[in-house]
Amino acid sequence: MFACASGASAVSLPNPVVDETSKASSATITLAGGCFWGVQAVFQHVKGVKTAVSGYAGGDKSTAEYETVSTGSTGHAESVQVTYDPSQISLGQLLKVFFSVAHVPTELNYQGPDHGSQYRSAIFYTSDEQKKIAEAYIDQLNKAKAFSAPVVTALEPLKGFYPAEGYHQDYARLHPDNPYIKYNDLPKVVNLEKQFPELYKAN
Repeated sequence: MFACASGASAVSLPNPVVDETSKASSATITLAGGCFWGVQAVFQHVKGVKTAVSGYAGGDKSTAEYETVSTGSTGHAESVQVTYDPSQISLGQLLKVFFSVAHVPTELNYQGPDHGSQYRSAIFYTSDEQKKIAEAYIDQLNKAKAFSAPVVTALEPLKGFYPAEGYHQDYARLHPDNPYIKYNDLPKVVNLEKQFPELYKAN
């Protein structure tokens, strides 16, 4: 595993103008933003999130295996499927966290030193509403010039999500002294607590 993109800096973003109005008790969204260790670590600390599972999305079930995905030829992206309670946190709020502290959405097919389409920034949607909310927020951020470069996050329909191997789950929590985690992922969690104190929860 290469080092994940550094989470040393974060961006302050506006609230989404378009957001969900769901009153359902549970919903899921699948997000890709580089190495899944750091993305999972961030969302495990967000209030209203029930589970955050590392896995693969974008390719076939037959190639959803770490060593194969790492070749960059499978169509998969390292992803995190976030299951949340819409009565506690909205999809728009989750995307705000995703874009501001979980990864850098202006890096095309890489995050920091991790290069390849398996590290792309992507939102895998399961409904027209999810697609509309994500499209609107990306457009809003680009028009506001929230970043120094355009957001390159891809919107892709979710064909399937395949949980990663057990040793990848909860990796940041279980290996806090790993140099990759200390340098790249723990700062993302610190930034989450700083920037979103109202959303932050301790494990």
